[in-house]
Amino acid sequence: MYQEKPAYVYILCGDSKRLYIGVTTDIEHRMWQHKNYIYPESFSARYDIHRLVYLERFSDINEAIAREKQLKRWSRIKKIRLIVANNPDWRDLSAEWGKPVEPFSGVLRPPTGF
Repeated sequence: MYQEKPAYVYILCGDSKRLYIGVTTDIEHRMWQHKNYIYPESFSARYDIHRLVYLERFSDINEAIAREKQLKRWSRIKKIRLIVANNPDWRDLSAEWGKPVEPFSGVLRPPTGF
């Protein structure tokens, strides 16, 4: 049976908090494109928008496209409320992607904060 690739709706922002909403089936590659200004004439490149601040995953691309259209119709304040509710510090959710991960040392550490 054919398994459809997951699809993602994402929101990027720049230092000016200008927003960009997009949809893709390959979020890692798409973020690489945004961060490396692969399309220099694009909206995100022109306004230096490359920080991933919100992400939703869908099992169906048509659902993702419908959600992207819905978000694009929202007011700016409603979009900001969505981001703040899920990512109050506006941190880049993709900042660690592609970085090497230390191999497991074989030693388990107890959880902190208990």
